[in-house]
Amino acid sequence: MTVPALQLANVSRAYRQGENTITVLAGVDLEIRPGEMVALVAPSGAGKSTLLHIAGLLESPDSGEVFIGETATHDLDDGARTRLRRTEIGFVYQSHHLLPEFSARENVILPQRIAGLSIPEADARAVEILGFLGLGHRLDHRPGELSGGEQQRVAIARAVANTPRLLLADEPTGNLDPVTGDHVFATLSALVKQSGLAALVATHNLDLAQRMDRRITLKDGRVVAMA
Repeated sequence: MTVPALQLANVSRAYRQGENTITVLAGVDLEIRPGEMVALVAPSGAGKSTLLHIAGLLESPDSGEVFIGETATHDLDDGARTRLRRTEIGFVYQSHHLLPEFSARENVILPQRIAGLSIPEADARAVEILGFLGLGHRLDHRPGELSGGEQQRVAIARAVANTPRLLLADEPTGNLDPVTGDHVFATLSALVKQSGLAALVATHNLDLAQRMDRRITLKDGRVVAMA
């Protein structure tokens, strides 16, 4: 059986607020496999951001284990977690966070250069991904010269430039109008299926959620399947 790209095993997380302890995650179990796109639909305050941060190794759970592929992460030091996050996990946010002084091509080249790829390798990969996402004619345009949908597609290209096994997306179409959001989602979905990525996508858009492979939510600090 294929090894999950992401596995959360009995993950718990609580926060202190004054004299009170607020439990956000209470024994979360979750697996996402290569090529699978899973929608995370939950109300504000349910723990959605905490779950994404823990899955992305940006935050550590109080207990339980997070596996990225076959790698258990609980006992990794900060340097090892950073290296794993840089090579195995891509992030897409509601805002694109592109570097405004660089072109679309350069925004996608930069994370690859940080990972150690040569300029020719990084450039070829950037051109390939941006072309797949329908931006082959916009390679040398800066973010300010791109539409909102184009900017978000560049952000997706940047997130997958280092061929991660897991993509975490937090409201990736939240700032876009419905038509543009639908187009961005379609390109993201095609990329997941084409590349074999595993994707966990937090969204309030129930129409988009229905088009994913599975839909989950958080109830009483645990992950449960949605109809």
